[in-house]
Amino acid sequence: MADREKRFVADVMLGRLAKWLRLIGYDTLYYKKIEDSQLIRVAMREGRILLTRDAQLVKRGGFQSLFIESGELEIQLAQVIREARLKPRLKASVLCPLCNGELQTVKKEQVRGLVPTYVYAAQRDFSRCPRCGKIFWKGSHWQKIERRLRDMGYPAS
Repeated sequence: MADREKRFVADVMLGRLAKWLRLIGYDTLYYKKIEDSQLIRVAMREGRILLTRDAQLVKRGGFQSLFIESGELEIQLAQVIREARLKPRLKASVLCPLCNGELQTVKKEQVRGLVPTYVYAAQRDFSRCPRCGKIFWKGSHWQKIERRLRDMGYPAS
């Protein structure tokens, strides 16, 4: 399976990990409330790797899974990157970190009045998630994300 073809579904204990996997470009489903049996069905039906902190869930077998050992985000992310052999890239995030929708580039004029005035003045590139409607831009938070990845030993782009 090619690196970018790897897709995940995270259990209810791994919402932050799901967000970070999306930030580095990996299709990752996350539901705040879902039964284990439903998670397994999603993983099997869609060919996703189930990420879980529940050892009993992994023992059920019959689907691809990865038991996440740590409760710390950085360690969780490093484990998934290592064990799934991922190549993190932040160059062009294409997935909404909130809902996993595919981000679409929008013209600056389309976000006037929808983002803070200072953001509109300072930024020129914007993306919007058609699923949840959230608007994104590469502000100072983006540098923090890149720095955090570099601190973990992964190139930011």
